[in-house]
Amino acid sequence: MIISKTNLRVRYADTDKMQFVYNGKYLEYFEVGRTELLRNNGLPYSEIEKKGYQLPLIEAGVKYFKPAVYDDLLEIEAVVKDIFSARLTIEYTIRRSGTGEIITQGFTTHMFITTDSKKAVRPPKFYVDALKHHFENKD
Repeated sequence: MIISKTNLRVRYADTDKMQFVYNGKYLEYFEVGRTELLRNNGLPYSEIEKKGYQLPLIEAGVKYFKPAVYDDLLEIEAVVKDIFSARLTIEYTIRRSGTGEIITQGFTTHMFITTDSKKAVRPPKFYVDALKHHFENKD
């Protein structure tokens, strides 16, 4: 399992008329968590693209528990439980920093495709090699 934690402060522009973070922004926050998880493991998205691959979103889900508001400091936790599947699913929990209160939880599922053909492929070797140490038995 791979776990990455990233902090993000809610901007005024992220809020709606009720002064809550607009619900659609949480998918953007998930993207921040996903990008940092990959970057922290030697896989910045720009490098994945340079190697001829892309990771389009094919499914997403979000559950809302508490509203976040302007200037809240949020912790985005992103978790990957399997890197060997043709689909990459990342689970997210967003908490209010300081209190640990859960704001939202959700997931995104992605599929590797080649940049040229846009056809689905199994996870490339460089990706598996960069992450497999997280999944090896540590006796």
